[in-house]
Amino acid sequence: MWHASVRAVPVLAVCRQGRGSRQPACRLRGLGLALAEERSPGKNRASPFSQASKKLVAATGQQCLPLSIDVRQPQTIVAAVEEALREFKRIDILVNGAAGNFLCPASALSFNAFKTVMDIDTLGTFNTSKVLFEKYFRDHGGVIVNITATLGYRGQALQVHAGTAKAAIDAMTRHLAVEWGPNNIRVNSLAPGPITGTEGFRRLGKEASQFDTIPLHRAGNKTEIAHSTLYLASPLSSYVTGTTLVVDGGSWLTSANNFPALLGIASSSAKL
Repeated sequence: MWHASVRAVPVLAVCRQGRGSRQPACRLRGLGLALAEERSPGKNRASPFSQASKKLVAATGQQCLPLSIDVRQPQTIVAAVEEALREFKRIDILVNGAAGNFLCPASALSFNAFKTVMDIDTLGTFNTSKVLFEKYFRDHGGVIVNITATLGYRGQALQVHAGTAKAAIDAMTRHLAVEWGPNNIRVNSLAPGPITGTEGFRRLGKEASQFDTIPLHRAGNKTEIAHSTLYLASPLSSYVTGTTLVVDGGSWLTSANNFPALLGIASSSAKL
């Protein structure tokens, strides 16, 4: 395990609420973490992130502030950022991880389903980044890590919505890195491959034989994604900006893009 002894670093991590949400792993001492879960307006159920924050506090002894936002609604982001600033007085790192995805052929994808994924993934990433820029990063600098994907690198079947949204975020990463660099803001993307213990991994059902085509012959794990995110967020990558770090064991280079088999998967129209 990599340990780093650093000053207190307030982090705002934006993640998707619901079954299988990726919960941030804290690996830095002196870390103040604000967990901002992405939600739909009007939902007031008990938050799994509240439980996650309690576990993080118990495990690390550090502050953890659970927040609830709709990344499609900038006013909810403004409120969350202001609350985090009241609590921590500063925010050094933003991790954009809110996302929506499902398997569906383009021919069966409703207009609203496509728009919903774009709104959560792409628009949500821009909204959160811009609010934090205006509220803190413009005057103090900071780091943004956008969680993307390799779906669009070769054109994967059943993923036109998610692949398009993530490709747009990678482009956004480059644009913002150029524009905000003079403000001492670094912006990078991280594109994970198949990761065990995630909802996507469970839903797609990965057979061991499938990993034979991956150069490292295995799936990744959440700790490896946490370490990679910490690299991009830490001074270890202080001269890195506007790039995408692919963390997939080389999977996208060698794994078969078996689109006929994927297109054979029965999938009803997504009517979100």
